Amino acid sequence: MTDPIFIGADVGGTSLRAARFDGYTHTPMAKAKSPTYAAKGPEAVLQRLDKIIREVAPPDLAGVAGIGLIAPGPLDPFIGTVLTAPNLPGWENLPIKKSMEERLGKPVFLGNDANLAALAEWKFGAGRGCAEVLYLTISTGIGGGVISGGKMLLGARGLAVEAGHILVVPDGPLCGCGQRGHLEAVASGTAIGRNAQARLKAGDGETSKIWEIACGEVDKVTGAVVGEAALAGDEFAQRLIAEAGTFIGRTVASLLHLYNPSIVIFGGGVSMLGDILLNPVREAVRKYAMNEFYWRDCPIVQAELGDDAGLIGAGALAMEEVGNKAKEAI
Repeated sequence: MTDPIFIGADVGGTSLRAARFDGYTHTPMAKAKSPTYAAKGPEAVLQRLDKIIREVAPPDLAGVAGIGLIAPGPLDPFIGTVLTAPNLPGWENLPIKKSMEERLGKPVFLGNDANLAALAEWKFGAGRGCAEVLYLTISTGIGGGVISGGKMLLGARGLAVEAGHILVVPDGPLCGCGQRGHLEAVASGTAIGRNAQARLKAGDGETSKIWEIACGEVDKVTGAVVGEAALAGDEFAQRLIAEAGTFIGRTVASLLHLYNPSIVIFGGGVSMLGDILLNPVREAVRKYAMNEFYWRDCPIVQAELGDDAGLIGAGALAMEEVGNKAKEAI
């Protein structure tokens, strides 16, 4: 009997990606990528998504048991609907699961990027062997996912664990969601770049390597530029990262109180700074957690699966759902 084939696909504001997994493994056997062309509207995007899924799948999708799909949110994974997607014009209450199942003739399962990255790291990455996992992605924005009792924690409508939108600075900087003072507004890669620009314009960091990397143009300073300078040993850049890490660590301390995980895993581009970010996070956790029992046996580590974590998570979602349905049928 041949192994079932699973497809993982990711709908982003800029790119569409897909990968094929043969059997219950996390190694992609084929991958494809395509521009989203979001401005052309939902129908055009779904047509392109259909195309790249078929590029990685066998002819006529033979042997494909299920397709896991990452879509922008907020979304409802239970009914398979994207509720709204700011970076994708026209994506309001879009029944993407139903639409793709009609196109492909295969079961489709929907999830958001942070939840599925958490699933991937739990099944195949840094969280292997842990039943209780807290995952945070620190990138352009901040997202979160929780595995509890060996299952994704989704909430009543699949909207749980939006860690980036926890209030940390009342009436603080404007967040991309429209509210103020959220963690994402003060500690994401975008926020780090914005903070760096403001500090440089105020006269701080006159000798920082950031100026050289940004070719002397403060408007070119981004979170990635700050990260590059920090990795090169620049103290000003490292302080900016540490400030973000402290905000994140305070939030993680609260999340430890809520979820009591056995491991905290950090993914996303900013997490690639390693201990430059994670040491301030760990220090803040130890300072703000109400008791050492929350953090003493709970390592705070980098994710292992890199850029493919989302696709692997999408494939893992299909594996989980197909496997569960098979058990129910017995």
